[in-house]
Amino acid sequence: MVINRQQRVSVDEEELSRFARRLSRTLQLRSESFAVALVSDQEIARLNHRYRGRSQPTDVLSFAAGGNGYRGDVVISVETARRQARCYCHSLEEEVKLLMLHGVLHLLGYDHETDGGQMNRREHALRRRLGLE
Repeated sequence: MVINRQQRVSVDEEELSRFARRLSRTLQLRSESFAVALVSDQEIARLNHRYRGRSQPTDVLSFAAGGNGYRGDVVISVETARRQARCYCHSLEEEVKLLMLHGVLHLLGYDHETDGGQMNRREHALRRRLGLE
């Protein structure tokens, strides 16, 4: 499920919802096993400060849940995603999909800061499989 909680940047919510369902199938997860919230820089900065002690906006945050097959929530700053999309010369929707993939991998327990490249390898393999590279 994709929930657009910001109004500053126009996004194709239907395309992103289709991708979320495809990502769920690819990872063999139930379609309702995670939710994606699209937020502003201001909102993600508030969350980043509250949960990570960092006062600036970030692109994606993951909040793991603990049970009943629900993996958790992925929060994506659409404003940051738009800047990154311009920098990498691809569409906003593609950048949000990349961030969604990254966030869901965190929900599955991957941690690129500590796993010696395991998450990075898995993410790149999934990018290829999902047509994101």
